[in-house]
Amino acid sequence: MKIFLTGFMGSGKSTIGRRMSEIVGFDFWDTDRLIEQEQGKTVSEIFAELGEDAFRRLEHNLLLSLAARDFAVVSTGGGMPCFHQNMDLMLHCGKVVYLKTHPETLARRLMRSQTERPLIRDKTFEALQEYITVKLKEREPFYRRAEFVVQTEDFSMDGLLRLLNLMRG
Repeated sequence: MKIFLTGFMGSGKSTIGRRMSEIVGFDFWDTDRLIEQEQGKTVSEIFAELGEDAFRRLEHNLLLSLAARDFAVVSTGGGMPCFHQNMDLMLHCGKVVYLKTHPETLARRLMRSQTERPLIRDKTFEALQEYITVKLKEREPFYRRAEFVVQTEDFSMDGLLRLLNLMRG
């Protein structure tokens, strides 16, 4: 079994994914970190030097290689499900979870890591919240295709265990 965690940046994909992989004994893969290791550059540097289109191609190629692995929890980049039929691929070869998070919560979380994230660098809180709201409208149709939707503000360890049991059943 493979579990793909999707959702906007700051939704908790990496944090929840690490914990989930520990519980089920699966490998954990964070697609942004894997791309950074492969390219020898940060995501911000890749965006700045190669552009978003090149980054999205790197994501897709990585997803193709991860699709062949089993017993893995994969934290995807926030935009990954929205490009190159990536959501179709994830749904075909694993279970997909959308970590749904309110824009205000995302903005609060992301204000702490703005400099690391190329799409939100140097935005005020209000501008960031507006950007998130607009982007979520674009991405929601992709995210909502997930088999499981988890509201992260209400998320708990018990909820994680229930979700894992649902996936197994």
